[in-house]
Amino acid sequence: QVRLVESGGGLVQAGGSLRVSCAASGRTLGMYNMAWFRQVPGKEREFVAAIGRSGSTTYYADSVKGRFTISRDNAKNTVYLQMNSLKPEDTAVYYCAAETRWSIPSRLLNDYGTWGQGTQVTVSS
Repeated sequence: QVRLVESGGGLVQAGGSLRVSCAASGRTLGMYNMAWFRQVPGKEREFVAAIGRSGSTTYYADSVKGRFTISRDNAKNTVYLQMNSLKPEDTAVYYCAAETRWSIPSRLLNDYGTWGQGTQVTVSS
């Protein structure tokens, strides 16, 4: 079982940038499709971005397309989410997730069986 630990969250002003990371241990990251989701209190966890095993396939939620970039370094067992032009509505706890069932990365929360503990991102206006 892979273990995921997010880091890099924090407080940033609107328009700023932040990069969050997800470090994997226990299994080789290259076995997994990876994704980032986010959640605010009282709302469902929502899809942000996903990346395939090799990094060549990526998907984004419409709300972050053109501003966020998901990437991975399988040699370092780490997945990244670079967030630019941040908006107050991007404020959330960001979670990384892993799955092995599908040939391409899923956008669906229930397809992911392994989750990190989350990292808080707060964007001030």
